[in-house]
Amino acid sequence: MPTPPAFPNLTSGPRVAVLAYDGLCTFEFGVAAEVFGLPRPEAGPGWYRYAVCAAEPGPLRAAGGLTVAVEGGLDILDEADLVVVPGWRAIDAAVPPDLVRALTQAHARGARLMSLCSGLAVLAATGLLDGRKATTHWRYAQDIAARHPAIALDPGVLYVDEGRILTAAGSATGIDLCLHVMRGDFGPDLANAVARRLVVPPHREGGQAQFIEAPVLRTHEAARLGPVIDAMRAGLAEDQPLAAMADRAGMSLRTFQRRFTAATGLPPGEWIIAERLRLAREMLERPGAVSLAEIAEASGFRSPAGLRHHFRARLGTSPAAYRRSFAGRA
Repeated sequence: MPTPPAFPNLTSGPRVAVLAYDGLCTFEFGVAAEVFGLPRPEAGPGWYRYAVCAAEPGPLRAAGGLTVAVEGGLDILDEADLVVVPGWRAIDAAVPPDLVRALTQAHARGARLMSLCSGLAVLAATGLLDGRKATTHWRYAQDIAARHPAIALDPGVLYVDEGRILTAAGSATGIDLCLHVMRGDFGPDLANAVARRLVVPPHREGGQAQFIEAPVLRTHEAARLGPVIDAMRAGLAEDQPLAAMADRAGMSLRTFQRRFTAATGLPPGEWIIAERLRLAREMLERPGAVSLAEIAEASGFRSPAGLRHHFRARLGTSPAAYRRSFAGRA
């Protein structure tokens, strides 16, 4: 008698299928399992239905000395609403034709396809990214661009959402993209709650540039900046003069600006705007009749005009259009 799964699917929400293959990238696979595969009773019966599908016959070797046994094959993709491709076994490794065919058919049927890190190589092999924007780890960008010049590759961002095709940059940015998908499917409150459980920010600003050969902050610098950043985030509705922030950190203004940028990837003023936009987006995503004036005040933009200006400048849309895009979502 087969052993029942540790977390039997008792839900009725979107069906998520995560690919497994020989040479499996364990970290990216674990990210998808952690975000989509664990039970979330607080989400109700509409939570994701999670499954793993083998891209080839097993047993399948995984990074870290593991061997993975998977019961389901590519036929699982016939019913998938979201297909997750973890980092591929090698950026130049051939993608099996039957896997390309299964992914193409799933997409044609309406499924969303998501790649994490070097998993972009698999989606690139389908041709579905030709003429579309995508990203991958900065180490692989040149190789992918040479092999697939029709893809509008942007190695400077953490992830790209092209609607039904989504791509994440490095390994850990898979968490960012998975949370982004969850925000769209279930709203910001649940996504933020899951982010807290993972002990990660619900949304990271900036791009990959902040992680390329960036120096690691010394312990005493992180200890000095951490409380300041927490206070800045808690006081987004208030004026936050740079001199006051530097004084709170016990640094000169020039030193504070340099070390803050090294820690976050953004200068203090840009970071504050990004955080204010994050708060405004969360308020717009929630159902309710909160006015733009109230959102602008709570997020520190003071007026709807200021809120609209920064939305247009940073996000390329308006607060009203952004709110409409979340209307009617779970």
